[in-house]
Amino acid sequence: MTQPPAGTPADAPADAVCLGETMAVLRSDGPGGLAGAARFACGVGGAESNVACLLARAGHRVRWVGRLGADGFGDRVLAGLAAHGVDVSAVRRDPHRPTGVYFRTGDGPAGTPAEVLYHRTGSAASAMSPDTVDRATAYSGRVLHLSGITAALSDSCRALLTELTGPRPGRPLLSFDVNHRPALWRGRDPAVPAALARRCDLVFVGADEAREAWGVADPGRLRLLLPEPAVLVVKDSGRDATAYTADGEFRVPAPSVVVTDPVGAGDAFAAGFLSATLRGLPVPLRLRHGHLTAAAVLTAAGDFAEPPARALADRLAALDEEAWARLRLAPGWTAGGGRDSSPGPEPEARRG
Repeated sequence: MTQPPAGTPADAPADAVCLGETMAVLRSDGPGGLAGAARFACGVGGAESNVACLLARAGHRVRWVGRLGADGFGDRVLAGLAAHGVDVSAVRRDPHRPTGVYFRTGDGPAGTPAEVLYHRTGSAASAMSPDTVDRATAYSGRVLHLSGITAALSDSCRALLTELTGPRPGRPLLSFDVNHRPALWRGRDPAVPAALARRCDLVFVGADEAREAWGVADPGRLRLLLPEPAVLVVKDSGRDATAYTADGEFRVPAPSVVVTDPVGAGDAFAAGFLSATLRGLPVPLRLRHGHLTAAAVLTAAGDFAEPPARALADRLAALDEEAWARLRLAPGWTAGGGRDSSPGPEPEARRG
């Protein structure tokens, strides 16, 4: 595994900046619902910070920008992200609002969805606004990664994303994951995520969430709905992902995966695709790296898992189409175990 870089000084350039809410995660220890849980293990979770951690573990310089309460959970979030190599020097603490928290059940029978309960209303992150986030800091990377979750937290958060996605000189590549959460958008305008997506350069959206948000799931129709982004990536659950660019349409099927926990796979796909983008890899390889990073999370418990080492990911991404179609990834594959198919020959070295 490529070692994550040391914390990047606030004024130093980053490969990527990820902005959004990160919460303390209390995961029940053992099977069963929240009602019967006796113990909880405390971790850290958030869509944008999941991406940040995975990018940092893949060897990129990454900064997370957000707002936390001046409380113990905020301390836990900072320590957790820093432990993955993410620069947290731009994070601000709010003495009047708490750090968001969510509870979720632990491992259950295969295919059983986790029970999740959020306590984020009035959180420190929900108070983010154009006045509390320095635009120069948000623009201090080659890529700025955002998601629709932030826009749904409050009117001031929506104003912040509108400000950051506006056209202006010196703007970095803007990456936007729609990340539609129906509960957050209840009573709000569902057209907002689409409007924000149209202002960005790279957009990720799942066919299932697009159907729920806009009544459209077909990738081609989604491209008609969102023609402005230079790259639009439509993910169809565990089946495939399609990227639309000025050079055409690229579709890559997902490898077969033995799923342990589905939570966090979308964030992982975005991280894998972004990592390959930062490395300048061709679009089809970016899609394969997205699938592989998602597979690392799918085959591990929890929202976060160590991504595959770059050499292993490059080797698998370089498989011919027949070998890629045979690929089957099971728990332990990122450490060299749990892989049921031969990865094929080592590809030529690429610069990172």
